[in-house]
Amino acid sequence: NLAGEIAHEYEYSNQKGVEPLFDDPFKLVEEIVAFHMKHNVEYEAVDLLMEVEGIDMLEEYVDNTNYKRTCQYLTSAARLVNPENLKANYQFDCLSYVRQVFTSCDDLLLKKQCSYIIARHGITFEVDEEMAANDEECEALQNIINNNKLSECYLTLARDIEVMEPISPEDVYKAHLLNGRASAGASFDSARQNLAATFVNAFVNAGFGQDKLMTIPSDASSGCSSGNWLFKNKEHGKASAAASLGMILLWDVDSGLAQIDKYIHSNDNYVIAGALIGVGIVNCGVQNQCDRAMELLADYCDKEDTSIRIGAIMGLGLAYAGAQSEEIRCKLKCILRDNKAPLDVIAFTAISLGLVYVGSCDEEVARAIIFTLMDRRSQWEHPLTQLLPLGLGLLYLGKQDRVKATEDASKTFNEKIKKYCDMTLLSCAYAGTGNVLKVQHLLGQCAQHLGKGESHQGPAVLGIAMVAMAEEMGVEMAIRSLEHLLQFGEQNIRKAVPLALGLLCISNPKVNVMDTLSRLSHDTNIEVVMGAIISLGLIGAGTNNARIAGMLRNLSSLYYKLDSLLFCVRIAQGLVHLGKGLLALSPFHSERFLLSPIALAGLVTLLHACLDMRLILGNYHYVLYFLALAMQPRMLLTVDENLKPLSVPVRVGRAVDVVGQAGRPKTITGFQTHSTPVLLAAGNRAELATEK
Repeated sequence: NLAGEIAHEYEYSNQKGVEPLFDDPFKLVEEIVAFHMKHNVEYEAVDLLMEVEGIDMLEEYVDNTNYKRTCQYLTSAARLVNPENLKANYQFDCLSYVRQVFTSCDDLLLKKQCSYIIARHGITFEVDEEMAANDEECEALQNIINNNKLSECYLTLARDIEVMEPISPEDVYKAHLLNGRASAGASFDSARQNLAATFVNAFVNAGFGQDKLMTIPSDASSGCSSGNWLFKNKEHGKASAAASLGMILLWDVDSGLAQIDKYIHSNDNYVIAGALIGVGIVNCGVQNQCDRAMELLADYCDKEDTSIRIGAIMGLGLAYAGAQSEEIRCKLKCILRDNKAPLDVIAFTAISLGLVYVGSCDEEVARAIIFTLMDRRSQWEHPLTQLLPLGLGLLYLGKQDRVKATEDASKTFNEKIKKYCDMTLLSCAYAGTGNVLKVQHLLGQCAQHLGKGESHQGPAVLGIAMVAMAEEMGVEMAIRSLEHLLQFGEQNIRKAVPLALGLLCISNPKVNVMDTLSRLSHDTNIEVVMGAIISLGLIGAGTNNARIAGMLRNLSSLYYKLDSLLFCVRIAQGLVHLGKGLLALSPFHSERFLLSPIALAGLVTLLHACLDMRLILGNYHYVLYFLALAMQPRMLLTVDENLKPLSVPVRVGRAVDVVGQAGRPKTITGFQTHSTPVLLAAGNRAELATEK
């Protein structure tokens, strides 16, 4: 057809540097585009303009009748064109484009909607005088971006659904539904059991501000108090118990810091460490003008006690993820340079720097981590050292080719460290891009049959999931490829496969993945079993999925004599009932169009720690709290012009892809009508039920 010939001629003349056969090809293009837009064939018009690099002309032909279909096609096409330009701008990598939207838009309500998208994405963004008409408008937009009302909106949803009542770990375990075997395990009061109950309690009551273990007042009639529960844990367990208070008070900065403050002044170093982590969790995803987290945490980074230093460093990483704070960089770089600092302090410093500067490609931070890795290469076999390349990789999360210079620098390491760094950097740099060539490269690394000492194949398996998770077809293909790795891979590959499956279907329990993980939870290799159990929790996170809950109850009965496996089962049970079913861990939002780098960084940090379960089963179980970076309410809440909750009828159903279809097809199927606020499961979409 004519449009195809024009595109071909334009490409040929550009390549050869010759004059086109047509006298004025753009005159023909204008006529064809006008015709297509008038006759509802918007996708043909967009395709032609993209071929002749004239997409800017589209603005002349868009009106009230066709703008929605045109924009739908443009955003879908953005996934397929060169991701270095179009998609990168959509994904807020270029803050200048976000700034341009604010400065060019005069509609305050539209600016508020954009602010909510930025807040959900988690990036730090300052509204200045150019973007707002007056100080009052500027403050209103900044409050939305800072997520200051997130806790209030979340509790509004909880009250509407009537789930404010605190839930105890026993309510989650439902031991009464099992045979007599489980009761013996349940009554066995060990520090490990109490630690598991601490995490379950934190996950289930996340963000509700009240629970039955940590927020009980001292003068309660039962004589029980939060202090009593705290000291039912041992050493590092006390740190996780104190930090759990931050999870329970998630996003509620004022009330949260007031309640955590008493633990910061404790005489027990482990309790202080946990309280500092709790400060970071409370501030997770919420930006506070007073910057109280920095005031509380900064001074503790230089203390002598290792656990307190780790607590403060991890707290900074959680509270300021994505903030790119110069003050934090200076403070944490000094710790990296300290040759006398313990390895665990160094590892958590690298991770926190990676989180604070996630996706920034900051060369100064990258150099600091590389030099530290060179200094610590003699300690490579320790599982904590393998978190250093991850901290490096987080700096380049989703940045693709910009990682090349750092990849070249890693070639100076010995072969074992070099391979591990290469796989981690590659998987982070191409995370969420769907790049098929990189998936093939990672699969090629996994196809090699290597000795037991080789550890780089674990990050390669996770990398397959990280790269392929961008769109549904990639997810399905990756699941099939991982099935082959299960059949033919060595043990160091097999133990990573369930974790990769957990990432691909996070908060989205697909039946085939559920069955695979259920099968792996009875594997002969204990590391595979533990990975499968944790992943069952991840795919069911926040869904209250009855089938997964039943599987985990049966596993708790099966493994009631094995402390380590029972601990994993309990963690998974807490995740399935995350926020009583109101929270999700998926890093995608805006109908899977945008990927939050901060949420993905939190998930990847936990999964890398799970590659060697000695970290979670040992003294570093608080890495589970990195999940707080990915926790978001899976709600639709409608508000009026003054941002007060407003109940309106909406239809909620399975999303249908109608891009480029003729007419006005239905965008959802199998819908039900509810009044907001409503919960949205993975793959669901909501639309207004009335035109009012």
